[in-house]
Amino acid sequence: MQVNTPNTKPTGNAFLGHIAAIVTVTMWGYSFVSSKVLLENGMGPVQIYVCRFLLAYLVVIFMSHKRLWASTWREEGMFCLCGLCSGSLYFIAENTALGYTLTTNVSLLTSLSPLITVMLVGLVYKTEKFGIGTWLGSFIAIVGVVCVVFNSSTSLEVRPLGDILSLAAALSWAVYSLILRSLNAHYDVWFISRKTFFYGLVTAVPFLLFEHDSADIFTVIVQPAVWGNLLFLGLGASTIAYVLWAVSVKSLGAVKANNYMYFQSIVTLIVSAIVLGEHVTLVGYIGIFLILLGLWAGDNINKIIARRRHITE
Repeated sequence: MQVNTPNTKPTGNAFLGHIAAIVTVTMWGYSFVSSKVLLENGMGPVQIYVCRFLLAYLVVIFMSHKRLWASTWREEGMFCLCGLCSGSLYFIAENTALGYTLTTNVSLLTSLSPLITVMLVGLVYKTEKFGIGTWLGSFIAIVGVVCVVFNSSTSLEVRPLGDILSLAAALSWAVYSLILRSLNAHYDVWFISRKTFFYGLVTAVPFLLFEHDSADIFTVIVQPAVWGNLLFLGLGASTIAYVLWAVSVKSLGAVKANNYMYFQSIVTLIVSAIVLGEHVTLVGYIGIFLILLGLWAGDNINKIIARRRHITE
């Protein structure tokens, strides 16, 4: 199969795309708590990533095992980039950043991936124009993310290495979304997920070799808190979530789908309050409202403006 130009238009059921995005970011928001439990039990950041995605890969390969390679070597290379950007690079950069800067900094900077996606789409696909609703919705949602971040901290310290790693994670996810929108036009979600997981694991091996402070996996895996959270991360936050995310990007497009990444902060805030007993302040609730408002604005303002222009014409 020869691919000449990527499909820049979303295809599929928009309602299904919205539901898939909500379920996905809900699981991803909860995954922060699961990862924290595993870290507290001695597992290293890279070790957690490898274990969860190895489990996910073993499941997905049963759903998609007949076809081995992509249609072209160029597309095979694109799958490798997907595995690097949405897998090893994103998760390892994010987790490592937590050791060099404040959690609030990492949360805020990695939440910039939707805005970066908008900018990248505008640069790469110059024929695709975004209305004021897209930009206004992104801005409102970012302000909401800042409020959610400040729910647990009243100051942000600048620590260059950690902040640079956080920005690298946000950029890598935006690049993944951009590549994914092209592959979605030619491959099913199971094949895309399988290839992404495989290359994510392969590119994580060098990082795993240099991680010396992680626990013996065979010792900690017998603990219910460990295998329970690993099952959730591997089957839910990885297998199901990545397949649903591919459906969402295909149905809504990369920009609209990535706007739901802002909603992830809300889930993390609520779950942390319930499971970890962290207090939600008024600023946190304002942030939740602004994120939801930003999501609505990004999806509806452009439609309202277009409808009014049509009426006046």
